[in-house]
Amino acid sequence: MSLHVFLYGAGVSSTLDSPPVLTLDASARTVPRRRTRFLALPEARWALLATAAFLSALPLHFADAPGWTYGPLYAIAYLAGGWEPALEGLRALRGKTLDVDLLMIVAALGAAAIGQVLDGALLIVIFATSGALEALATARTADSVRGLLDLAPATATRVTADGEESVPVNRLSVGDELLIRPGERIGADGRVLDGTSEADQATITGEPLPVLKTPGDEVFAGTLNGTGALRVRVERDPADSVIARIVTLVEEASRTKAPTQLFIEKIEQRYAVGVVAATLTVFAVPLAFGADLTGALLRAMTFMIVASPCAVVLATMPPLLSAIATAGRHGVLVKSALAMERLGEIDTAALDKTGTLTEGAPEVTAVRPATGSGLDEDALLALAAAAEHPSEHPLARAIVAAARARDLRLAPARDFTAKPGHGVTATVDGRFVTVGRPDSGLDAEADTDADADAGTGTGTRMDRDTDVEGGTVVRVERDGALVGTLVLADRPRADAAETAAGLTALTGISPVLLTGDNPRAAAQVATATGITDVRASLLPEDKVTAVRELQRAGRKVLFVGDGVNDAPALAAAHAGVAMGRAGSDLALETADAVVVRDELAAIPAVVRLSRAARRLVVQNLLVAGTFITVLVLWDLLGHLPLPLGVAGHEGSTVLVGLNGLRLLRESAWRRPDEGRPRAQ
Repeated sequence: MSLHVFLYGAGVSSTLDSPPVLTLDASARTVPRRRTRFLALPEARWALLATAAFLSALPLHFADAPGWTYGPLYAIAYLAGGWEPALEGLRALRGKTLDVDLLMIVAALGAAAIGQVLDGALLIVIFATSGALEALATARTADSVRGLLDLAPATATRVTADGEESVPVNRLSVGDELLIRPGERIGADGRVLDGTSEADQATITGEPLPVLKTPGDEVFAGTLNGTGALRVRVERDPADSVIARIVTLVEEASRTKAPTQLFIEKIEQRYAVGVVAATLTVFAVPLAFGADLTGALLRAMTFMIVASPCAVVLATMPPLLSAIATAGRHGVLVKSALAMERLGEIDTAALDKTGTLTEGAPEVTAVRPATGSGLDEDALLALAAAAEHPSEHPLARAIVAAARARDLRLAPARDFTAKPGHGVTATVDGRFVTVGRPDSGLDAEADTDADADAGTGTGTRMDRDTDVEGGTVVRVERDGALVGTLVLADRPRADAAETAAGLTALTGISPVLLTGDNPRAAAQVATATGITDVRASLLPEDKVTAVRELQRAGRKVLFVGDGVNDAPALAAAHAGVAMGRAGSDLALETADAVVVRDELAAIPAVVRLSRAARRLVVQNLLVAGTFITVLVLWDLLGHLPLPLGVAGHEGSTVLVGLNGLRLLRESAWRRPDEGRPRAQ
């Protein structure tokens, strides 16, 4: 359903001089927010303690203070940040798996054993902080899924032979008849038996406006009823409702998605086993040939230090974290280093329509006085806005906003009446004014044809313009005579075409448009943005299916959306980006990145930035690997002095760290010669 076939209605069905306004809380359209606080997580508290102790010890250490002043602080950092990964590493070891976490703990303890306490503490702090951020991301995703369940009401009013009863939603059965009062959330998926109202289905289909519901129409659990009462027959078990399936899809996608791991994570098992085995060999072989215990231990500890993956860890994190910081300065919040890495791997883009490529709200795009009406555009718009002013309907608000943008004076309206699905009537300057769709069975084309038959002289022009704009045509009548029409449409964002072109240049293929809106509305937006692959009338599970089909074909999909209905696709995609200004909580939590300022052009920019970060990661890994190889061979084949080994190890760490920080420069985001977002 789009602006094309939306059957216009508004406000409260009553007749009065000063109508009360039914205001539905805007928060009802979004998922209730239940956010786990960072410090509520034990991982976060331990990481904070380790970091604080480490930072407190550093100035004392560098100032050559007595060891007893900073030694206990380092010990606290080791214990606070290391006990949990050590425990997890031991559990993995018991399961015959050796991971880098345990290796890092051993390396940290080995460094401390030969006097390199600062090196070991730094490794501990890095891994403790990383674990805390991962725990927070997991908790926030769980918060959002729980919040999504709150969209469906806890109880519903069931109609029985004896009257009405309030029952828990989970006790509803297929065939039950429900009474949905104005402003209530619908308790189950079903079909309207009686009544007329509008339903805000943005959470399910992404449609920008409430959809008229009359007998025979389908309704969804968790959507918000408008100003009329409905009787609905339950057609799906509550556990199998669309909103419940969205929850299941998000949970399954989060569990089953196999994200590309950072390079070090891909080789961590072999690397960890190799370093441990090599360290033991370096220690045992000299002993077997008569070397003294102290010398063998010193050589083994030196080997452990120079072979430890500190430089490798810093090879991956600074470029990605620098890219995250730079993207954040330009209004894109990327949630993790892994998310930043994924963004650079995408080779296909899929975009939602409403609220993503479009503004997500109607605007007046054309004002057309009828021939012989005696009204110009301003007079027609002022007349319609005066009649609509008491209404809280989205189209009414758009008409009033358009009049205010032109600084038009609105005459007071009396005897205001609104009928859902039809429009409003009011007395303006002593004239009876009707604004809306008197024949609610007509779509935009039929409406314009009717105008032509009525002899307005505007039918042909209006029909052609409506085809181009894809908008809703609203009739304005005065004393029963048509005086003109207004066209309202959900406009594409100003940078939508630029974004689509940018993503096409990056991936080599045009983006795919995935929308719950109807094919004609989708085609209008696709034409305006240059997108050729359009898939419309999709429910949330259909969007997931489309994303997975692309990925089964070998594509790595970037999905961009903003609504609850987009969350499953955001979770299923290789990388997901949510529009932040009007995005639902679930979409924001599920996505890998959030465009805070709703600047679509930032999406290809952050993809280019991610690709630059990935190139720096590869460079750093080569540098780190070269240093480790040279130092290890030196230690094995010759005699590597411990100070020189530490200097080489720390030097490589500093080098790759500084190289990664290059992406903090402003030039990493924009091309100096073009002023456009760039990769490096």
